[in-house]
Amino acid sequence: MAREAAATAYRMRVQGVSVAATKSTITDVVTAADRAAEQQVCEALRRLRPEDAVLGEEFGEAGTGDAAVRWIVDPIDGTVNYLYGVPHSAVSLAVEVDGTVVAGVVRNIVNGEEWTATAGHGAWRDGQRLRCSTELDLGQALVATGFGYDPRRREHQARVVAGLIPHVRDIRRLGAAALDLCFAAEGRVDAYFEKGLAAWDLAAGGLVATEAGLRVGGLAGTAAGPDLVIAAPPGLFAPLHDRLAALDAAGGP
Repeated sequence: MAREAAATAYRMRVQGVSVAATKSTITDVVTAADRAAEQQVCEALRRLRPEDAVLGEEFGEAGTGDAAVRWIVDPIDGTVNYLYGVPHSAVSLAVEVDGTVVAGVVRNIVNGEEWTATAGHGAWRDGQRLRCSTELDLGQALVATGFGYDPRRREHQARVVAGLIPHVRDIRRLGAAALDLCFAAEGRVDAYFEKGLAAWDLAAGGLVATEAGLRVGGLAGTAAGPDLVIAAPPGLFAPLHDRLAALDAAGGP
C-alpha cells in the first residue's frame, strides 16, 4: 500500500502539483497528492481490513472506535519538500494493536528507498538489518531536527538550536520527520529531536528507530510525543536529553 501510494504521489508530482489547502498556518500546505495518496491507502484498507480503524493526517479518524487494530498514515511526510521538488518526502504507514505500534514502513517518494520494521524483529532497508550510530560524544554527534509552522514556535525552536549547535558536530534540518528517524536508524545522522510531532509523523519512523537500537523518548522519562521526541543511541541519549532540557526544548508555544 505504501509503495502504491508513493507511486501515485510521484506521478502527480511529475505531472505538476499545486497547493490544495492550508492547515495550521498559510505555510502549512496540503496538496492534491496528499489527499489522493491517503484516500488510496484508506480505500485499500477498507477492502482488506474493514473492521480496523484508520487515522490519517488529511482525513482524520475513520472506523470503529473500539477496534483493536488502527492504521496510521501520513500520505506525504515533507509536503513542502514535495511541493518544491526537494527529493526528501515519504509515505509513512504504521499499524498499532491495542495502542502499541507493531509494524511500519516509510518509503521515499522520489528515490524509492524503503525502511520497514516489526516490533521485536528489527528494522531493515534493502534487505539489510539496520543498526544505529554508536557515537557517545555529543560534541561529535550530527543531530537532525525540524521546525513547526507557527511563527512563535519556530522562534522558540530556533533559540533551542542556537543553544545546542555549539555542543554538537552540526545540525541537519531536512524537512521530513519520518525520514529523519529512518536516517537516525541507520546512522546517516547520529540523533534526532523535534517538538510538535503528530502520531502520523512518529508511528512508523519511531518503530524503525527503536528497532535499530535507538532510544526514543521525551523529557524526564515521558514517552515520545507532541511535547518532544528524542531519538538517540543509548549512550548519547542522556547528554542530548540533558542539553535539550536545559534549553527548554519542550517549552514554548
